Amino acid sequence: MPNSDNALLDSWQHNAKAWIDAVRSGAIESRRQVTDQAILLAILGRMPARVLDLGCGEGWLLRALDDRGIEAVGVDGDRTLVDAARAAGSAEVHLASYAQLADGQAFVGKDYDLICANFALLQQDIIPLLAALKGLLRPGAALVIQTLHPWSVAGGDYQDGWREESFAGFAGAWQVMPWYFRTLASWLTALDMAGLRLVSLQEPQHPQSAVPQSLLMVAEHL
Repeated sequence: MPNSDNALLDSWQHNAKAWIDAVRSGAIESRRQVTDQAILLAILGRMPARVLDLGCGEGWLLRALDDRGIEAVGVDGDRTLVDAARAAGSAEVHLASYAQLADGQAFVGKDYDLICANFALLQQDIIPLLAALKGLLRPGAALVIQTLHPWSVAGGDYQDGWREESFAGFAGAWQVMPWYFRTLASWLTALDMAGLRLVSLQEPQHPQSAVPQSLLMVAEHL
């Protein structure tokens, strides 16, 4: 699947308005029932004073953290999503691509107590980005990642590679979105190569579901 990182960015530009509607209307059942609360509790459990939300989207998590007295800074690569987050009341939201962050071309602050990436790491080469994010953390601070659970979405093909999300069943006009599937071992290797140490791994699950809804990892600055 050539140029899939670019196609991923293009799909977000097309899907931004539909995504805003889906998130704000509570249309995504797994988020409403399990994963939104899971990422929020994982962050609050670290008691951070200052958080960077990577891939903040329309800003729901920024607002939830701000309501709890936590300074929350957002960054996203899509202008429509950034504008929506700002319009909804988030004071500091940066427009920057992951490539700009990885190359140090965008300044989004530093010395964070925690950086979170909630279903936001969908591209292939995440190691340079993870290493750059480590540089924005104070020593001992944490990176919290929630992502699709690889065992739940593998579909019988448990190996790294590009997949496609069609958003079937979602209301609105959506463009197919490519995303990069990685195994659990690949996730752990990426963290290690970026100089981050895994300290917690959770599998958020609804009591009535037979499979976990996500994979949630907490890694610390070495």
